[in-house]
Amino acid sequence: MAREQTEVRELDEGSYVMIEDTPCKINSYSTAKPGKHGSAKARIDAKGVFDGKKRSLSQPVDAKVWVPIVNRKQGQVVSTDGNDAQVMDLDTYDTFTMRVPEDIDLQPDDEIEYLQYEEQRKITRS
Repeated sequence: MAREQTEVRELDEGSYVMIEDTPCKINSYSTAKPGKHGSAKARIDAKGVFDGKKRSLSQPVDAKVWVPIVNRKQGQVVSTDGNDAQVMDLDTYDTFTMRVPEDIDLQPDDEIEYLQYEEQRKITRS
């Protein structure tokens, strides 16, 4: 799996974290001061990168969490068919089919940027 382990205190807004075995992008990160008999706690609110669901995580700041390695890649649209597009990766020349978000209008030969984590892919901009 393309992920690594890190402590909660090393996370920032805009970075990625695994919550419920799903890669999520951190929207907000806050910490509570340690109490008399406890350690400092961190609260993370995040949004799923591929499914868009909001998730939250509350952990001690010295706890270990998994951080997914999400790659940002370049591709070129080969063809479109309704809500699907056949895309060629510009580095490896692999072709694959991706779902096109409704707010993006793609034509053949358009260059796009997409996120990839393992076998999941999402178009971020054209």
